[in-house]
Amino acid sequence: MRLTAPPVVHSPEAPALFAGVRGVVWLEPGGGSERISFKEASRRLDPERPPLLCHAKAVARRLGSGPFRAFDLLELFAFVRPAQFCLPTIRGLAEALGLPLPATPEQEAEALVQATRTLLQELTQDTTAGRVAWAMARGGWPWGASVLAACGADENDAPHSRSVIDGLRVWNRLQEWNETVPEPPEGQWPVEPVEARARLVKLLGSGAEERPQQADYASGVSQAFLPREQAGEPHVVLAEAGTGVGKTLGYIAPASVWAEKNKGPVWISTFTRNLQRQLDAELDRLYPDPSEKARRAVVRKGRENYLCLLNLEEAVNRPTTAAGTDAVALGLMARWALATRDGDMVGGDFPAWLADLLGRNQTLDLTDTRGECIYSACTHYRKCYIEKTVRRARRAEIVVANHALVMIQAALGGGEEGGLPTRYVFDEGHHIFAAADAAFSAHLTGREAADLRRWFLGAEEGSRTRSRGLKARVEDLLGDDVEAVDALSEVLQAARALPGPGWHQRIRGGSPMGVGEAFLTRVRQQVYARTEASDTPYSLETTTRPPVEGLIAAADDLDHALGKLVAPLKVLIHALAALLDREAAELETASRQRIESVMRTLERRGIMQIEAWRSMLRAFHEEVPPEYVDWFGIDRIAGRDMDLGLHRHWIDPTRPFAAAVMEPAHGLVVTSATLRDQRDHDDDDWRSALDRTGAAHLPFEPACAGVPSPFDYAGRTRVLVVGDVRRDDPNQVAAAFRELFLAANGGALGLFTAIQRLRGVYQRIAETLDVAGLPLYAQHIDELDTGTLIDIFRAEEDACLLGTDAVRDGVDVPGRSLRLIVFDRVPWPRPDILFRARRKAFGGRAYEEGLTRLKLKQAYGRLLRRAGDRGVFVMLDRAMPSRLATAFPEGVEVQRLGLRDAVSLVREFLAEDEEG
Repeated sequence: MRLTAPPVVHSPEAPALFAGVRGVVWLEPGGGSERISFKEASRRLDPERPPLLCHAKAVARRLGSGPFRAFDLLELFAFVRPAQFCLPTIRGLAEALGLPLPATPEQEAEALVQATRTLLQELTQDTTAGRVAWAMARGGWPWGASVLAACGADENDAPHSRSVIDGLRVWNRLQEWNETVPEPPEGQWPVEPVEARARLVKLLGSGAEERPQQADYASGVSQAFLPREQAGEPHVVLAEAGTGVGKTLGYIAPASVWAEKNKGPVWISTFTRNLQRQLDAELDRLYPDPSEKARRAVVRKGRENYLCLLNLEEAVNRPTTAAGTDAVALGLMARWALATRDGDMVGGDFPAWLADLLGRNQTLDLTDTRGECIYSACTHYRKCYIEKTVRRARRAEIVVANHALVMIQAALGGGEEGGLPTRYVFDEGHHIFAAADAAFSAHLTGREAADLRRWFLGAEEGSRTRSRGLKARVEDLLGDDVEAVDALSEVLQAARALPGPGWHQRIRGGSPMGVGEAFLTRVRQQVYARTEASDTPYSLETTTRPPVEGLIAAADDLDHALGKLVAPLKVLIHALAALLDREAAELETASRQRIESVMRTLERRGIMQIEAWRSMLRAFHEEVPPEYVDWFGIDRIAGRDMDLGLHRHWIDPTRPFAAAVMEPAHGLVVTSATLRDQRDHDDDDWRSALDRTGAAHLPFEPACAGVPSPFDYAGRTRVLVVGDVRRDDPNQVAAAFRELFLAANGGALGLFTAIQRLRGVYQRIAETLDVAGLPLYAQHIDELDTGTLIDIFRAEEDACLLGTDAVRDGVDVPGRSLRLIVFDRVPWPRPDILFRARRKAFGGRAYEEGLTRLKLKQAYGRLLRRAGDRGVFVMLDRAMPSRLATAFPEGVEVQRLGLRDAVSLVREFLAEDEEG
């Protein structure tokens, strides 16, 4: 590309549009702003003169206009600053760009103009952007001309149409990874408490406030880093640390000491992506130099979280991209792919809001798909983000992972790292039960079975996947081995018994094809025959006994068909093992690794899953093993069937967790602010923590340490139960939320046990809050991912947020941004089949109330994140039993009062904080 004179920034001559809850501010270039209605704004939309705005899809939803052409500032930000954080709001853009924060709707519109100038000016310093911008401009990107001008591109140098997409082929500019020698065995030196305390002091730095609880915590968890004395008997520490103790740095201190002394990794596992991001930030204290941090700390997730370069290449090479149809989305993906730290698209540095703007097809669907990776046969293998991350993790000191990845790798006997870690820290330990429940369960459903068929056969007529299938992945490895080639053919033929493309429609229509769909048709029949509320928007389920007529025969036919699939799979694995032996002297390392990977995948993805299904099917002739519970279910969204099938869960999933993860480890910390459920404030029993974490299944008692919070909960919080609001009256419930949110002047989180009630409250209160200057956001309404909603809520001090359990688990909002929590009703567990089985096994009502107390305890604990915080917890359910009050710290009084008094108390109590 030839550069002419210094680039000149030409902002598009376009009106700026800000859409609020009640109307629109329209700002003409060089003119004044005016407030107009949604209808008038829709009328003014002109594809020849698109407006400046932030988040085009959200604005279109607010206008009720459908998609329209626009200069979306989020797209420009993603282009100019790829892989950088920005809230998807005008205020978020202003903050990221260092501009004055807008306070009025008119200022919001003006901020769009300022942000445009700033970003285009910044682009004049980027010498690499033009190559991608040409393709995007050819694709009709509204920003194309302005961006090319800012890049200094000469229109006479426009690439030929056949080469315009060359700028999108960014994999050619990525560096390759290099294989390194295997790491030697890790050492066994212990971490002494004094070493943990010394490291903690170093991490905190000079001038940090003294927190003796944090030092005590670091000393306590250091016991997990002692050398193991007996196989199968790890050093396990259960550590409950109240909010404000500082447990993150408290366990990083001994973990980092052990890793340095013994040249081995410590895996820190979390449940929420929010905590993974927080941990990543905290590790800056341990490794202040970015290059050192990149070597010694790694964030690890499952393969499905990372961009697949082969998927990106295939998307770029489609005819639609050359024609310009997909060039805009792929151009933004290309910019991100060059800038990303590790290719993580789910909770990493990929903006979650970009998937909402561009659609899943050209964003999240480009991630690695389970079972489709061809490893060293891929042309991008040596540049692959996943392979780079796996290799970095082998040499890292601290690996930040998640519960799901850790448990699945342990269940399979090792991961891509070649073995299991010996030292773990499980933060958010109160989620171990739920994570194990998901990791160790089995599901013979239409979606899972169709997914396996696709993995075997690849793309079929009527499917949208680009999956290559097993033949394309292994055929070149088999050569002229007649037995192996025949086995592969048998596998592909037998896989056709599984549900194929269009199975949803055929099963709903009662015309199944093949034994897999025939079985699912009988399952659907039984569920609808045995459930009462077939019109409910929620999932349906029923027991497997007694079966409807024809179901057992259908299960037997499917079991037989699955057996015919397993047999040739075993032959295929044997043939590949023989190949490794026969050509041991000739095989290159990459080819050997590929063969071993295929063998592992055939065993894990194929045989193990199929045998689990066969065990479930054979249970129709036998008793279900007492440690399991089986049931039939239909998953529904908005009243439509999305999936159905047979489910099997452990009644106590911490049993396989203890066997697969805890017992093989040498040392393990399980920590949380809410490990224990105390039935009364004098009860110091750790039994609930032992049961919920799997430690109860160990042949020895683990060390247990409780470090209390330093916060003054009694003085800094209030807990209210409102007794005069009918929870079954949506108008009364909405009025209560409205008045409480207004009394708090924002900073409020509303929690619901049902999405339908959440939607109803939002519709009734959004406009009133907007008039009061309190932005209202809502899960399942704003169509943003939960993490982004929480980020917006954290950043806007007077915002309000409505959500479900997923929001409660992810909120970590210090300061005034969260000062009020309102529950619409007591969050009792949903009484489904699995819960009933566990309630019976774990103590009846005591189990049910324990789960509810833990939910209340976790939600309440979000109110105080720093010593100066102040907050109010409100329950709009007069039926809340007094025995649940031990969910709150000792000394915190639960006050039962009417709505009027609650509103007054909230206003006065939180006003004290403002005055202070």
